[in-house]
Amino acid sequence: MTNRLDATFAALADPTRRQILAMLLEDDMAVTDVAEPFEMSLAAISKHLMVLTAAGLISQEKRGRVKWCKLEPDALREATVWMQGFGLFEPVNLDDFERFLAREFPATEDGAGGDT
Repeated sequence: MTNRLDATFAALADPTRRQILAMLLEDDMAVTDVAEPFEMSLAAISKHLMVLTAAGLISQEKRGRVKWCKLEPDALREATVWMQGFGLFEPVNLDDFERFLAREFPATEDGAGGDT
Protein backbone atom coordinates (compact mmCIF):
# COMPACT_ATOMS: atom_id res chain seq x y z
CA MET A 1 0.00 0.00 0.00
CA THR A 2 2.77 2.45 0.89
CA ASN A 3 4.49 2.28 -2.51
CA ARG A 4 1.23 2.92 -4.35
CA LEU A 5 0.39 5.83 -2.05
CA ASP A 6 3.89 7.26 -2.53
CA ALA A 7 3.53 7.03 -6.30
CA THR A 8 0.06 8.58 -6.20
CA PHE A 9 1.07 11.52 -4.02
CA ALA A 10 4.31 12.05 -5.97
CA ALA A 11 2.27 12.22 -9.17
CA LEU A 12 -0.25 14.60 -7.60
CA ALA A 13 2.51 16.85 -6.24
CA ASP A 14 3.06 18.47 -9.63
CA PRO A 15 0.58 21.16 -10.76
CA THR A 16 0.95 20.19 -14.43
CA ARG A 17 -0.03 16.61 -13.66
CA ARG A 18 -2.99 17.76 -11.57
CA GLN A 19 -4.13 19.93 -14.48
CA ILE A 20 -3.81 16.96 -16.85
CA LEU A 21 -5.97 14.87 -14.52
CA ALA A 22 -8.56 17.65 -14.41
CA MET A 23 -8.61 17.75 -18.21
CA LEU A 24 -9.11 13.99 -18.39
CA LEU A 25 -12.12 14.26 -16.08
CA GLU A 26 -14.01 15.54 -19.11
CA ASP A 27 -13.15 12.73 -21.52
CA ASP A 28 -10.34 10.61 -22.95
CA MET A 29 -7.84 12.71 -24.86
CA ALA A 30 -5.13 12.20 -27.44
CA VAL A 31 -1.64 12.97 -26.13
CA THR A 32 -1.33 15.87 -28.56
CA ASP A 33 -4.59 17.35 -27.23
CA VAL A 34 -3.34 16.97 -23.66
CA ALA A 35 -0.14 18.83 -24.61
CA GLU A 36 -1.89 21.68 -26.42
CA PRO A 37 -2.62 24.07 -23.50
CA PHE A 38 0.86 23.73 -21.99
CA GLU A 39 3.89 25.77 -22.95
CA MET A 40 6.26 22.81 -22.94
CA SER A 41 7.50 20.24 -25.40
CA LEU A 42 5.61 17.08 -26.27
CA ALA A 43 8.52 15.16 -24.72
CA ALA A 44 8.01 16.99 -21.40
CA ILE A 45 4.27 16.23 -21.46
CA SER A 46 5.08 12.59 -22.24
CA LYS A 47 7.24 12.45 -19.11
CA HIS A 48 4.34 13.77 -17.02
CA LEU A 49 2.05 11.19 -18.62
CA MET A 50 4.54 8.43 -17.81
CA VAL A 51 4.51 9.44 -14.12
CA LEU A 52 0.69 9.46 -14.09
CA THR A 53 0.62 6.08 -15.84
CA ALA A 54 3.20 4.55 -13.47
CA ALA A 55 1.06 5.73 -10.53
CA GLY A 56 -1.97 4.08 -12.14
CA LEU A 57 -3.85 7.39 -12.30
CA ILE A 58 -4.23 7.21 -16.08
CA SER A 59 -3.95 4.56 -18.73
CA GLN A 60 -2.66 5.03 -22.26
CA GLU A 61 -3.82 3.17 -25.32
CA LYS A 62 -2.79 3.36 -28.93
CA ARG A 63 -5.73 3.68 -31.34
CA GLY A 64 -4.38 3.61 -34.86
CA ARG A 65 -1.57 6.14 -34.96
CA VAL A 66 -2.83 8.13 -31.99
CA LYS A 67 -2.02 7.51 -28.35
CA TRP A 68 -4.99 8.21 -26.04
CA CYS A 69 -5.03 8.94 -22.33
CA LYS A 70 -7.82 7.88 -20.02
CA LEU A 71 -8.39 8.77 -16.38
CA GLU A 72 -8.46 5.81 -14.00
CA PRO A 73 -10.64 7.18 -11.18
CA ASP A 74 -10.46 4.03 -9.06
CA ALA A 75 -6.72 4.61 -8.71
CA LEU A 76 -7.45 7.50 -6.32
CA ARG A 77 -9.61 5.34 -4.04
CA GLU A 78 -6.73 4.19 -1.81
CA ALA A 79 -5.40 7.75 -1.41
CA THR A 80 -8.92 9.04 -0.76
CA VAL A 81 -9.53 6.46 1.96
CA TRP A 82 -6.19 7.31 3.54
CA MET A 83 -6.92 11.08 3.48
CA GLN A 84 -10.43 10.64 4.88
CA GLY A 85 -8.83 9.49 8.12
CA PHE A 86 -7.71 13.07 8.61
CA GLY A 87 -11.15 14.51 7.98
CA LEU A 88 -12.68 13.17 11.18
CA PHE A 89 -12.26 16.45 12.99
CA GLU A 90 -14.35 19.57 12.54
CA PRO A 91 -12.34 22.56 11.35
CA VAL A 92 -11.75 25.04 14.15
CA ASN A 93 -13.28 28.48 13.76
CA LEU A 94 -10.66 30.66 15.42
CA ASP A 95 -13.12 33.50 16.15
CA ASP A 96 -15.46 31.11 17.97
CA PHE A 97 -12.51 29.60 19.80
CA GLU A 98 -11.32 33.06 20.90
CA ARG A 99 -14.82 33.91 22.22
CA PHE A 100 -14.93 30.58 24.08
CA LEU A 101 -11.57 31.30 25.71
CA ALA A 102 -12.68 34.82 26.68
CA ARG A 103 -15.82 33.37 28.37
CA GLU A 104 -14.01 30.53 30.10
CA PHE A 105 -10.92 32.49 31.11
CA PRO A 106 -11.90 36.13 31.57
CA ALA A 107 -8.97 38.54 31.71
CA THR A 108 -8.16 40.20 35.02
CA GLU A 109 -8.05 43.99 35.35
CA ASP A 110 -4.28 44.10 34.66
CA GLY A 111 -4.90 42.40 31.29
CA ALA A 112 -3.33 39.14 32.33
CA GLY A 113 -5.16 35.83 32.18
CA GLY A 114 -6.79 34.07 35.14
CA ASP A 115 -5.06 32.06 37.92
CA THR A 116 -1.87 30.89 36.25
